[in-house]
Amino acid sequence: MTNFRTTEPAFRFRQGTRPLLISMPHVGTHVPPQLAQRLTPEARQVHDTDWHLEQLYDFAVHELGASVLIATHSRYVIDLNRPPDGASLYPGQSVTGLCPVDTFDNTPLYADPTDVPGEQEIAARREAVWRPYHAKLAEELARLKSQHGIAMLWDAHSIRSVLPRFFEGKLPDLNLGTADGNSCDPALAAQLLAIAKEAGGYTAVLNGRFKGGHITRFYGQPAAGVHAVQLEMTQSSYMQEQMPFDYLPLVAEGVQPHLSRLLQAALAFAEKG
Repeated sequence: MTNFRTTEPAFRFRQGTRPLLISMPHVGTHVPPQLAQRLTPEARQVHDTDWHLEQLYDFAVHELGASVLIATHSRYVIDLNRPPDGASLYPGQSVTGLCPVDTFDNTPLYADPTDVPGEQEIAARREAVWRPYHAKLAEELARLKSQHGIAMLWDAHSIRSVLPRFFEGKLPDLNLGTADGNSCDPALAAQLLAIAKEAGGYTAVLNGRFKGGHITRFYGQPAAGVHAVQLEMTQSSYMQEQMPFDYLPLVAEGVQPHLSRLLQAALAFAEKG
């Protein structure tokens, strides 16, 4: 099947007042009905969503003046943190693609294994969802740089803390990624890692298993005044990792002050000039 249609806008956007844009490319849960009919019952529950990040980061809008770009469509429709040609971000390691065909648990997304998206359908999804999101992302970074002389991009993600397909054992709680030092100033990266390591009760790493996806790698251009950082958090830090994937306010309140310190450090770096 190559026909793809969606009536849902590709993103929601709230413009802030300071030189920080928080991107949330994997929070979307919308799957157009025609596509949902082709998925397995498990896949329709979109388990691999970065659940509740908008709620977790809400303070950044109201207290820190950040802009926020929020995906609406599930990563099962198209993964906004993959390059448009679908090239692997981690060659030699297990990854999900631009238009995934399996879940994080390696189970099929499509009820009929012969009904996976072909090139024409992938192109239609890319035009309908991927390109509008990235156009807005690029537009806001350009606006921030024009207005403030610098732009800070924070790519916000979360994932189950135990996922044998992608990593052994339990993932550190705060996984900072700067594309191996290429997407932001090294001094900022070192400061962020220090803050994360000082977060009592949480573990942290810089450029470990998750170094930053396409968004961090493509838009992070420190020499051009755009600094990008990805934070991949364990979902156990703020929510239930299994269905019904509830947000846990008391648990979230433990990590939010550390998130705030990380974002404030990024803003201080951007505004120091």
